[in-house]
Amino acid sequence: MRDLFAPAPRVTERFRRRDFGHLDVQITVDDPKTFTNPFTITVTELLVPDTELLESFCAENDKDVAHISN
Repeated sequence: MRDLFAPAPRVTERFRRRDFGHLDVQITVDDPKTFTNPFTITVTELLVPDTELLESFCAENDKDVAHISN
């Protein structure tokens, strides 16, 4: 089975604090052996005062969800 990316894809992540309550995350994937053009995904995270940033993760096909939460 072929890997999703060629041996050397270029992934660029940019984090920008737009204002007090927002964090813009821009991810660009450039892999000319796999895709015809680079593509960019942009996500805006809300920042709430007096809270911590929580890491998000993909739990697809996760068999141990009961141990992850709390």
